[in-house]
Amino acid sequence: MPTLRPLLSCLLTATACMMPPTGAALIQQTAQQFNFDTRFGRMEMAVEQVSPRYLEKFQERHRYWGGSVHITDAEMTGMKMKGEEDADVSVRVAWYRAAEGDLRTTIVRQRWHRFRSGWLLDGEERADGDVGALGEAVDILEPETPTKSAQFPTVRLGND
Repeated sequence: MPTLRPLLSCLLTATACMMPPTGAALIQQTAQQFNFDTRFGRMEMAVEQVSPRYLEKFQERHRYWGGSVHITDAEMTGMKMKGEEDADVSVRVAWYRAAEGDLRTTIVRQRWHRFRSGWLLDGEERADGDVGALGEAVDILEPETPTKSAQFPTVRLGND
């Protein structure tokens, strides 16, 4: 019997280590996976983590992601629990418009709520940084084209 005690203790410890995350750890894990999916354009997987009441607005705000707006990075920068069922998550999104190529950064504040089915994104807003990542209307100014060439004329020697 003495050899059975260490075995039983190891089994109980291993079982305790395999417990699923709860509370703040669960929202952190859910938000990280959600932002990972949106970064790589897996919107069909990301929408599974969006609440039904925010889904239409989410799809409208992210309709250009993966198309004319490319996401290069999405990194969680902070999380604040607001009671047991609400949390705010800050995400730094690095992105660029395919037509321009200028790297931009936007801080997005995501509002998460715990429903019966689990944590779901329930709203988001731009907290800081560049405008345009969340589908905001932006006037894109085209540079004026020069009226004459900015290059010196080509001079060839020896050819008539």
